[in-house]
Amino acid sequence: MSVDAKVVKVLREKTGAGMMDCKRALVETKGDLAKAIEELRKAGVAKAEKKGSRAAQEGLIYSYIHHGGRLGVLLEVNCETDFVAKTDGFKELVHNLSIQIAATNPVSSSRDSVPKDLVKKEKNIYMEQAKSSKKPENVIEKIVEGKMDKYFQENCLLEQPFIKDPDKTIKDLITETIATLGENIAVGRYIRFAIGESHNEN
Repeated sequence: MSVDAKVVKVLREKTGAGMMDCKRALVETKGDLAKAIEELRKAGVAKAEKKGSRAAQEGLIYSYIHHGGRLGVLLEVNCETDFVAKTDGFKELVHNLSIQIAATNPVSSSRDSVPKDLVKKEKNIYMEQAKSSKKPENVIEKIVEGKMDKYFQENCLLEQPFIKDPDKTIKDLITETIATLGENIAVGRYIRFAIGESHNEN
């Protein structure tokens, strides 16, 4: 079947996928744009992990203002090319990440970048709580480990459940977008401002 070049262009702009991949997806889905996007996403997920080591030095600085100007997020998200930075798929991801940061106020993007003194402080609190239970030392260690895991899942952006779809984490959301757009994507710096609160910068 022949594919309309305009539809290929639209699919390419939405996904950032290559011309031949877009044509193939449209042929396989008989020209159905929504299904073609889904096909490209499925085909790309397997490749997404391999792209994680590639340099991401393009991207967007995005500002999100919420609650009638009482809450705002300034966020940098990086990708490999200016072309992908301009796609709807990339912009949608950046917008969703901004909403997530506004709603959950993460301490850090990943557990590796949580300040060491904060990790130590939380661990000490959980240790004191666990010791008061009079359980054996090895059980206490497991309890503390479990509580720290939960702390990271709640406070590290990449590990948080996505507020629009709690069945997937933010890392899953980024991986899906990498699969669709065909480039490495990384969360850069972000800062969250709320009236009357001290701000959180990463």
